[in-house]
Amino acid sequence: MKERTESARDIYGGRDPVEIPAYTILDAAQWLRVPQSTTRAWLLGQRGFQAVVEIADRKMRTLSFRNLVELHVLAAIRREHEVPMQRIRLAVEFMQERLGVPHPLTSQRMLTDGRDILIEAFEQFVNVTRRGQGELREVVQAYLARIDHDAHGPLRLYPFSTKNVLEDPRSIVIDPRIQFGRPCLVGTGIPTIEVADRCKAGESIASLATDYGLPEQQIEEAIRYELPLAA
Repeated sequence: MKERTESARDIYGGRDPVEIPAYTILDAAQWLRVPQSTTRAWLLGQRGFQAVVEIADRKMRTLSFRNLVELHVLAAIRREHEVPMQRIRLAVEFMQERLGVPHPLTSQRMLTDGRDILIEAFEQFVNVTRRGQGELREVVQAYLARIDHDAHGPLRLYPFSTKNVLEDPRSIVIDPRIQFGRPCLVGTGIPTIEVADRCKAGESIASLATDYGLPEQQIEEAIRYELPLAA
């Protein structure tokens, strides 16, 4: 893993690809299935409230892969509870103090046993019922399970391609070291947008599966992931 990471850094001019501003706010909103207005508020703030996530390049309004993972984790609680942004920010500040790191949502501790830390934070700052606590724990665990990491932080993210977060297959991956961080079919390096564009151009799923040498199910996953975004 170390050799792979060092090689990736050489390709990116010595910079860690996890930290490079490479995504737009629209990219993040579409790929993570988070409303664009919410994504923008978490990253840039809104009238009377500070941002929750420190965007990698505020001037150009571009995100890093780390930012994507932070938004993914925040979406875990947003999915079950319409939480006001100021309360989310208080919870993140609580985790910063608790973990002693500037990016608590992507710290090693957060990504390994982060469910309890995240729940503790939101139980303190968000009105979550006992029934809601159980649901939230299950959803948080499902979201955290979509992140691969090492001792330094996040490595890759498996975004959801369906609305069923508890049973969604890990069929799509976002890895900042592969295809410059574009969503790809797992284990192939094939961008999902490439597959979807060919389908929209009239090619059948069967012909695409033959061309790529993949099961039709994988082709369908790429199309399902991308086509709602285009719509």
